[in-house]
Amino acid sequence: MVDANGKKILPYRNFKFHVFFDKASPVALVSKMGALKRTTEVLDWREGGDSNSPRKLAGKTKYEPVTLEQGLSLDTEFEDWANRVNDFGVHLAQKDNDFRKEIRVEVLDLDGNVVLKYKLHRCWVSEYTAIPDFDANANAVAIKSIKIENEGWEKDV
Repeated sequence: MVDANGKKILPYRNFKFHVFFDKASPVALVSKMGALKRTTEVLDWREGGDSNSPRKLAGKTKYEPVTLEQGLSLDTEFEDWANRVNDFGVHLAQKDNDFRKEIRVEVLDLDGNVVLKYKLHRCWVSEYTAIPDFDANANAVAIKSIKIENEGWEKDV
């Protein structure tokens, strides 16, 4: 596809991205991220004089959890964050929700320039896989993962 200036428009690749947890540098070794997905409930509504044709109304919007995968290494950022959730459950007297983070995702073009940015709000770890299944007959990288709940996301301009 070509734009109005004759420049070729190519879709962005899914392997060029950065994930940030409340800091200036990206999280190391993130190899895979699940999709940002939201679903809005559809409510049927019937008007009094027109009962044969229901109207469609927007209901509650649900934001799906996002999964991040990282190669197993000495980096403890996933584990530290997952432990904060457990610590919060044990110490319910805490006033601040220090286990929640704002996450930023940047999509890069092939030259490494940021072309899209998204913010995920009030995120926390609901599932943590510290060590994956091991298989002595396999030749693959060991992957740890976290499942992140969020209270919404938006495109960052």
